[in-house]
Amino acid sequence: MYAPRVFVSMIGALTVFAVVTYFLNGSLTSTLIQTAICAVLIQIGYFLAVVFLIWRKAREHGKKAAEVLQSANDDKPGSNSHRLDRPGHFNR
Repeated sequence: MYAPRVFVSMIGALTVFAVVTYFLNGSLTSTLIQTAICAVLIQIGYFLAVVFLIWRKAREHGKKAAEVLQSANDDKPGSNSHRLDRPGHFNR
């Protein structure tokens, strides 16, 4: 989500919203209040979308890291690196 493109799109959408609201209501005060509410709702939606994208990327990164660790453990046949009682280790 490229921020300048989002802001330009938001301004365009708010302009269209304000024009249509003014023609429907005929009140400048009501139009300004409703447009401000719409702007806040758009910003909340943008924030939630960014949080979702970050969450999804972090989840994918965690899965890849787990796969790498699992494949590293699977590449060593017969070795359990987390066990100390395999041959060659001394229990003291």
